[in-house]
Amino acid sequence: MQAIKSKSKLEDLVTKELWKRGIRFRKNVKGLFGKPDIAIKKYKVAVFIDSCFWHVCPLHGNVPKSNEAYWGKKLERNQNRDIEVTKYYNENGWRILRIWEHEIKEDLNSVLDKIVDTIKAAREHS
Repeated sequence: MQAIKSKSKLEDLVTKELWKRGIRFRKNVKGLFGKPDIAIKKYKVAVFIDSCFWHVCPLHGNVPKSNEAYWGKKLERNQNRDIEVTKYYNENGWRILRIWEHEIKEDLNSVLDKIVDTIKAAREHS
């Protein structure tokens, strides 16, 4: 897992566009449970950008044919961790967004609007 970088081109694309829109945030916040890709602690907003492969997207995720036992367990652990992290943030009053890789590729502006709208709603209630 050391070869997997904590930053992806998709994350870079989303964060650069949010920055252009005047949204300020922290990336890959180590002190927060599950290490959100984007976080605004002040407003309790956490954004996770999930790759279709590693997080087993219902549309595009699949288990590789080679070494299926290993990959099945690995990907299931990832899914279980995602559920645990989402539950944690929901139970602690955070607004959490999970965005699939394909959503960014298909319609970046809609994804950005969803993130911005979530942040605005959190600001209004803080």
